[in-house]
Amino acid sequence: MADSSTTVTRASLSESVYHQVGLSRNESSSLVESVLDEISDALVRGETVKISSFGTFSVREKGERIGRNPKTGEEVPISPRKVLVFRASHVLKDRINGIDADDE
Repeated sequence: MADSSTTVTRASLSESVYHQVGLSRNESSSLVESVLDEISDALVRGETVKISSFGTFSVREKGERIGRNPKTGEEVPISPRKVLVFRASHVLKDRINGIDADDE
């Protein structure tokens, strides 16, 4: 999973758990699904999900605003909605930038 041109999927996460933890493929898949379901359910309930050394997922409310059609210039209302926000931890940001935690 180190190649930046690949995409991490549920299947690849399950396979990684299978190889690293030693659970069966079915148990690994169930574990990954359970974790993702719990994160999703918490976000749907409006809770913030903090994963140490990884980051924070939260739901933010965006109010109604006026947008503009780029082709016609016509103003159109954009209805209020909720958006998912992810804020990476400093540890993850440092790892992405190749900075070792011991270097600081």
